[in-house]
Amino acid sequence: MLDYRFIVENLPEVKKNIAQRYMQADAGAVAALFKQRAERAAELQKLCAERNANAGAVKQEQDGSARSRLIETGKRLKERIAQAEKELALTETALDAEARKIPNMAHPDAPVGKEDKDNLEVKRVGEPRRFDFPALDHAALGQLLDIIDFDAGTKVAGTKFYYLKNEGVFLELGLIRYALDILAKQGFTPFITPDIAKEAILEGIGFNPRGPESNVYTLSGEDACLVGTAEITLGGYYADAILPKDRLPIRMAGLSHCFRREAGAAGQFSKGLYRVHQFTKVEMFVCCLPEQSGALHEELRNIEEEIFAGLEIPFRVVDTCTGDLGAPAYRKWDLEAWMPGRNGGEWGEITSTSNCTDYQSRRLNIRYKDDNGKNRFVHLLNGTAVAISRAVIALLENFQEAGGAVRIPKALAPYCGFERIFPKGPASRFP
Repeated sequence: MLDYRFIVENLPEVKKNIAQRYMQADAGAVAALFKQRAERAAELQKLCAERNANAGAVKQEQDGSARSRLIETGKRLKERIAQAEKELALTETALDAEARKIPNMAHPDAPVGKEDKDNLEVKRVGEPRRFDFPALDHAALGQLLDIIDFDAGTKVAGTKFYYLKNEGVFLELGLIRYALDILAKQGFTPFITPDIAKEAILEGIGFNPRGPESNVYTLSGEDACLVGTAEITLGGYYADAILPKDRLPIRMAGLSHCFRREAGAAGQFSKGLYRVHQFTKVEMFVCCLPEQSGALHEELRNIEEEIFAGLEIPFRVVDTCTGDLGAPAYRKWDLEAWMPGRNGGEWGEITSTSNCTDYQSRRLNIRYKDDNGKNRFVHLLNGTAVAISRAVIALLENFQEAGGAVRIPKALAPYCGFERIFPKGPASRFP
């Protein structure tokens, strides 16, 4: 969340930022509650001083009747203090609730707009492939190669679940190891994270665990949810911690399953693997000093570019517009791969990386001690190294050959153990 005092002292700018993000929040209410909290805290402090003075007078008073009056005064002060404490607590709760609705400030260079169509392309790597044969989409290729089974996934788990099988299993495992090897060389500590997190951690990261539009699977009878990304569990790892300054930046790479209800996704392109309820992802996460976060955001983006350039997948980089940032992000870069099977050929998001400044660390209470011994909030960043389901889409559709075989990029083949996936038949290495 934003600092309360920042909201009060920059109220017009905060209101403008909320409007440009197309979000519902009341910065004016935060300012009013902040003032009310100060007034009630001052009143409580005054009552406590009166109580202390009265208690001292009781000890010194020798006259019995006067002492009795002072004792009665003390009782009344105790009741007023209890009421003042209750009112202050209610104000603090309301202030926290309203402040949590306010999104992070957006980078001044972030494009102003409402939807992904307003994102700004800043870079392109590779050229979209043109085919001299009828190209298939990844769903058809997955069936032809017998590596993806959507029907069985629907039968067993419901729509938007799937099975990977045969070479599809080794393709996922190969992508994971390929990404982790690149991250290890960049100083990232690898983690396999829990697939469940407490609701308080989700709220700290900026996810809404409840409500009809929530993308989160909540666990019945538990104060916990299935995670939609390892950003949640990596962020929670250092919750309530004070990190040594000389250890920053801390680079983490988390492997996890991701579970998303995809509520509100109707009307968006979601065929096959593009929007599914469960997938595997390798996530990058960084805790750093405030002055480091700008450069580290570029570092995360460069790593994402290295991963997909190495996979020979054509992609473009877009600067995400204000309305598509999400509440925690100060700035976000998206990588969009060329997907030949998407509406006859379109760009589709494969990764994103966000600088969330101290928005999440305030909520999670992750701090460091500065050179003056004062505790300050770290900056937090996240970025997708590889989301397996979408990487598989791009690989199958871009590297398909006439007849239905799919070539594996040279950098990935050693991790998979094969250079091509062939349509299933007598010559297949998999039955």
